[in-house]
Parts: sequence; structure tokens; C-alpha cells
Amino acid sequence: MRATQLRRGQVIRVDGQLYTVLEAVHVTPGKGVPCMQTKLRNLDTGLTTERRFRSTEDVEQVYVEQKPMEYLYSSGDEHYFMDLETYDQISFRTEMIEDILPFLKPNTEVTVLYCDDRPVAVEPPRTVDLKIVETPPPLKGATVTAQYKEAVLETGLKVQVPPYLRPGEVVRIDTATKKFVERVSEQESS
Repeated sequence: MRATQLRRGQVIRVDGQLYTVLEAVHVTPGKGVPCMQTKLRNLDTGLTTERRFRSTEDVEQVYVEQKPMEYLYSSGDEHYFMDLETYDQISFRTEMIEDILPFLKPNTEVTVLYCDDRPVAVEPPRTVDLKIVETPPPLKGATVTAQYKEAVLETGLKVQVPPYLRPGEVVRIDTATKKFVERVSEQESS
């Protein structure tokens, strides 16, 4: 496939190594050749690297199988997931999934990517509902405006939220952008 078709979550082979695409942005400099600026995670070592591909360059996409799984718990540097069909459990080291850890709480359904019958990556759901545990008090008379304040969520993730939200409220977060989407009622998040 052409480098311009690279998208977040794909698994590619570069120089004989497997990588998952964390970010892919098409860059068109004023002078020069357009390219794809990518952030990649090596699936063997867990290390991230940035790499540019020329727009006309071919990149080898690797076939991956997707399995629905449920995040169970973390113990030290290992994070455990259960296959929803077979109930088999697998684990990932922190460095392999550190970018999605702030979206995981027990019982969160995720998609685990398999390549050559081995688990290589975890994709979080598109959005997650998390409780605010810490944020400054609501601003008097605050309504939905362009002003935002920082909030710490139950997983430790820090996001900008509208000023009227309080600790204990549940908010929906977009996992791709790490941004506030909406406030969620308790019945909706159950």
C-alpha cells in the first residue's frame, strides 16, 4: 500500500520489524516532497520511533486478526486481558500499551490485534466513560463556553473539561484525541 494510506492502529513491516502505527500525518512542506510523518511502536521491543515516508513510497501492511477481549487488571508491569469467547488470558507489558493505559479500567472491552498467532497490540474502544476524581470547583455562573479547566479522571488521565463539571461526574472521552466529548448520566455509563 502507499504510505499515504497509513492510519492509526495499522500494523506494518519496516526493515523486517513489525510496528503499529500510533500517529500518521500527511505533511506537505512549502518546498520539497510531500510525506507521511508517523509515530511507530516496535511490537517486539515496545520502543516508539518517528519515521517519515515519501508519499509515493510503498509500505508493507501486515494482516492482523482482531479479537474482542476484556481488560481485567494490572499487576506490576503486566496488564491482563481475557478472550471473550474462550476465556483465555493474555498479558502485555506496560511499554507495549502505555498510550492506552489511561483509558483502561476493569471490564473495559478492547480489541486485541494478533499477527502470526501472537498478540501484538491493543486498541481501546472509540470512547470511554470515566469519573472525574479531581478538578477545581465550578465557576460561578459557568455555562457551556469555550473555557475549560483541567480534570483528573479515575485512571489518572488529565483532560480539559467544561468549567461547570464537578468531581464524581462521569464524562465521555474520545480515545483517539484524548479530549472531552460530553457529560454522561449515571444510567448511560452503566
